[in-house]
Amino acid sequence: MKHKTKFNQLAKKRILIESLVAFLIMLSPFVFKTHEYMPAAGEGDSFSILGFTIGLNGYPSVESHVWFLVSKFVPFYLLVIWFLTCRHWWHHIILIPILMYSFQLFELYFSEDEIIDSENLMWLLPVCIVIIPFVYFIRLKLYDKHVHGIDLDAMDTELTILKEKEELRKEREKLEQRKETLEKKM
Repeated sequence: MKHKTKFNQLAKKRILIESLVAFLIMLSPFVFKTHEYMPAAGEGDSFSILGFTIGLNGYPSVESHVWFLVSKFVPFYLLVIWFLTCRHWWHHIILIPILMYSFQLFELYFSEDEIIDSENLMWLLPVCIVIIPFVYFIRLKLYDKHVHGIDLDAMDTELTILKEKEELRKEREKLEQRKETLEKKM
């Protein structure tokens, strides 16, 4: 009975999480269009919602500021959902656009420049240098196993068995030599 209750709790938790993910994905077009409900140029310098104040922040209007913000945030959170739910071998590549959008969001509020989306490629380069070879290595292992039929684990096991056989053969030769020497002494 405990097993069934635990299974039901896990099923309920999974349904709740998957429903939340589906709701966030469904909500994305509406979040993307929130800029249309913000004050346009000349209508106001700030907008407050749920205790957060959104100002001009160097943009001509709150509407353009929010448009730029949601045009970076919506793809970012959709890519994060995709990364967390993807079961494919290549899902680590999704980290590159996730980091690109996160750098752009960071640059939106913490950059001293007047130009946005300018130098984030150089910040991505070290990440690409790590992720791309990692994913390529996984691809090579899968390609060797499924296309060429090379199973590295089976080869390692076979090599281990061959080494053990060679060691046993050497031990047998030593024992035979001892036996011969003992027979000669007797």
